[in-house]
Formats: sequence, structure tokens, C-alpha cells
Amino acid sequence: MLTYESFSPHFNSTFALALGESAIDLTLTQATRQSALPFPGMVREPFSLIFRSGSPVVLPQRTYPLTHAELGKLDIFIVPIARDVQGIAYQAVFN
Repeated sequence: MLTYESFSPHFNSTFALALGESAIDLTLTQATRQSALPFPGMVREPFSLIFRSGSPVVLPQRTYPLTHAELGKLDIFIVPIARDVQGIAYQAVFN
């Protein structure tokens, strides 16, 4: 099970997002613990991640396979949340 602690050592590291025969590099730029009160039966602390892409192409929200050198292959649902001159920011929320 993925947790905040799974990602916190990997700030500023690269995750390759597979798109058929090609890939887009995403950089993990932020991980935030959510300040939600725990609900009965919760198995992990909620958290969110922000990834940045230098690509000008905005990917639609959906689950993508991301590969990281240490974490391996992960299927993560990401949502585009911002665009600026540096590229696109995507968020993943785990609850």
C-alpha cells in the first residue's frame, strides 16, 4: 500500500509516464499530508502528490502507468491542475 512515506524520500525525482511507445517524464515536486480527521476503518493517512511535466501537452485525467527507479511500476490516477511557462502540474490524491 502506498503511503506518504513511500514518496517522501523521492522529492525531485523522475517518474516516467508511459504513453504507448513513448514516455513523458514527471518530477515529484510536492507531497502533502491531508489534515482530514480519520474515519473508522481508514487504513492509511490521506495525502496528495504534485508532479510537474515540462511538456506543453496536457494529459487528460486518468490512471497512468508511472515507473520510478526505486518504487518500480505504479498505476496512479492523476489530474492536471495548472499550466505555466514551465509546463503542466498534475495532482494525485490518496485517501
